[in-house]
Amino acid sequence: MPRWPLLIAALLLTAPALAQLPDRAAAERCAAGLQPMGQQIFTRALPGVLGGASILDAVRAAAASVALSAAMNRDGARQAAEAAGGCLALARPG
Repeated sequence: MPRWPLLIAALLLTAPALAQLPDRAAAERCAAGLQPMGQQIFTRALPGVLGGASILDAVRAAAASVALSAAMNRDGARQAAEAAGGCLALARPG
């Protein structure tokens, strides 16, 4: 019996899992395009996200400290945090 059908089935079953692999390089490329405040939030939140923290919790903690140190208004911090969260999602999908 030919093994090609078995090989194709195995590839089809593993493809969705491979598509969900984290891509830190893509996340860092994404962050390079952020405004400076978003880059700071990304940089401070990335270790937590890679360590298993939820993106939301990591971004909240990072945004709070960045906003306080930069004396930024709440709306500006929220926009920067949302943009950073999108990049962080590339580092750890889901």
